[in-house]
Amino acid sequence: MRHRLEPASALPHPRLMPTYQPRHRLFVAAALAAGAAVPLSAAQAHYLADVLRLKAGAEVAVFNGRDGEWSARLVANGRRDLSLAILALRRPQASEPDLWLCFAPIKHARIDTVAEKAGELGAAVLQPVLTRRTNVTRVNRARLAANALEAAEQCERLTVPEVREPVPLPRLLADWPADRKLLFCDESGEGLAIADALAAEPRGGAWAILVGPEGGFAAEEQAMLRLLPAARAVSLGPRVLRADTAAIAALTLWQALLGDWRR
Repeated sequence: MRHRLEPASALPHPRLMPTYQPRHRLFVAAALAAGAAVPLSAAQAHYLADVLRLKAGAEVAVFNGRDGEWSARLVANGRRDLSLAILALRRPQASEPDLWLCFAPIKHARIDTVAEKAGELGAAVLQPVLTRRTNVTRVNRARLAANALEAAEQCERLTVPEVREPVPLPRLLADWPADRKLLFCDESGEGLAIADALAAEPRGGAWAILVGPEGGFAAEEQAMLRLLPAARAVSLGPRVLRADTAAIAALTLWQALLGDWRR
């Protein structure tokens, strides 16, 4: 695909930027400020030019998780050398809920769904956890991160979830921060109904949600969790949910009752 080079004089002044929302968003690692030039990786250039078929001069929205969301214009410096000219701030950086999703890895496309939906639902950290009954022991961290990144680009959040290396449950609990509340989904049915448990908690603070494997937590794992002062055992209702459904349901309820859905 050939691109026409836009001269610098053709770029609008940042104060004269139109107010419409660009159709496409892109995460970049570089610092963002009016007048900056941000080079694009080969993969990003391929995506914008060959997949989306954008031409030089097209406007996109960009964010880096630190500097807010900016308008940018696609500039062609050569046949395969594309960059972005940063134009104007669209949204300042805003804080998001401090919410982790800790989950036992599951198979195939369903773990991709967990990463995608956790990104859409505002999880700040995705922490795979290895339990006694976890059937999946190898986690493609790069694939999970790519799914979370794509979700962040599409859902218009200003940050991208951090995807961490898998850890065994005992180590996770041994290193658990005392000030982070842990909502663990108790499939035994002995926990308080999740909506009632969350309604009794004040908004704000650091939280995490823990979802076990398809076979549930082993008895000794249940005991370890109940001994953790920060843990709250909750029930997700009378039906048996798949692990990915449980994660999505718990994230949804947390956001509705304690998160930024109430802003």
